[in-house]
Amino acid sequence: MALVETSSSRPYHLVIFGASGFTGQFVVEEVARTVSEGPKGNLKWAVAGRSKQKLEKVVEQAAGILSKPELRTEVDIIVADVEEPDSLAAMCKKAVIVLNCVGPYRFYGEPVVKACVENGAHHIDICGEPQFLEGMQLNYSSQAADNGVYIIGSCGFDSIPADMGVLYTRDQFKGTLTAVESFLTVSTGPDGGCIHDGTWQSAIYGLADSQKLQSLRRKFNHKPLPTVGSKLKRRNISYNQYTVPFMGSDPSVVKRTQRFLAEEHQAMPVQYGAYAGIGTIGNVIKLLFAGMMFWFLVKFSFGRNLLIKVTKYWHLFSFGLFSKAGPTRKQMEASSFQFAFYGEGYTEGEDPCQGKPNAKIRTLVQGPECGYVATPIAMVQAALTVLNESTALPKKGGVYTPAAAFAKTTLISRLNKHGIQFSVI
Repeated sequence: MALVETSSSRPYHLVIFGASGFTGQFVVEEVARTVSEGPKGNLKWAVAGRSKQKLEKVVEQAAGILSKPELRTEVDIIVADVEEPDSLAAMCKKAVIVLNCVGPYRFYGEPVVKACVENGAHHIDICGEPQFLEGMQLNYSSQAADNGVYIIGSCGFDSIPADMGVLYTRDQFKGTLTAVESFLTVSTGPDGGCIHDGTWQSAIYGLADSQKLQSLRRKFNHKPLPTVGSKLKRRNISYNQYTVPFMGSDPSVVKRTQRFLAEEHQAMPVQYGAYAGIGTIGNVIKLLFAGMMFWFLVKFSFGRNLLIKVTKYWHLFSFGLFSKAGPTRKQMEASSFQFAFYGEGYTEGEDPCQGKPNAKIRTLVQGPECGYVATPIAMVQAALTVLNESTALPKKGGVYTPAAAFAKTTLISRLNKHGIQFSVI
């Protein structure tokens, strides 16, 4: 059983590492909102990072925004740095779970995972970088299992809505679900929206290192998952709008979940296709232009430096989608997301190996602004699920995807109560 109790030597249920970062500040606020949902109605937590002064400022800010002046004295501060292993070890020894908000994870993530595994703290991140996620599985899953530690990646917008959405669709389908396609739509208010530069950097290095990801995957020596029913084909237009393949970590995460469920629980693997709606033909032209320029530049070091360091070109290359400052709170309040899942399969009593699928299902996952509202909600609810439902987690520790870790928990019900809604249409 997972260690979820605090003690005199391990006093905190949660430590938010990187609390003074752009995303970290919103995780701090979300934890402060949900302290009553901790074990026995009392969540014990602290913030951690390189600068004590910046951490104090974040706690002060949260106290003002939430009208909780008690935070100023109740929230402890831990100084820790990814370049100082001893400080990470000391931090991990004090935490039941480390919420790791320090990215890009390909540069800063592994020392935190290593410290957690070696010092008995569970680790939850909000990473959308397949190379990091799969690398951690390859390098640390066995040691994490031996130490009873759960390393659960992608517990933000990447990739809880997609991964848990496929699981939810399967559980709601009356029969054998064989394939799911998801279509993401993001809505913004009159002030528009944007994404912080940490995600921009992750995208740049992710595409630049795509060949390394293929090499990494070969090391697993996985056998192909069986395909049941009609094989999914890539589409360009769907449901009256233009779509593009979703370039985030969702397909990778969902496939890892399906492999886990097939190998550990003998479940029928579900094929998955992920798309993002882009609307009109004008948007298609813009995307093609930006995509070609982006693809060319990331292949060369001078191009990557241009994309990352020369901030005056950011709006040109991303059409205003990415910003050094990130979105304003007003922009976040007016934004939302919706995942539509279209599934097909075989009704109860039908042989999935015979004939074409004969039944369909449509589900929705929808919620608030995805990057800095929905992501903290998902991350914190994942952590609270570990703390409150440890007996429903996989029997042994290891490196897991969200749906692999939380398949038998009430995480979806928890998310429903906090504004990330799962429903059947």
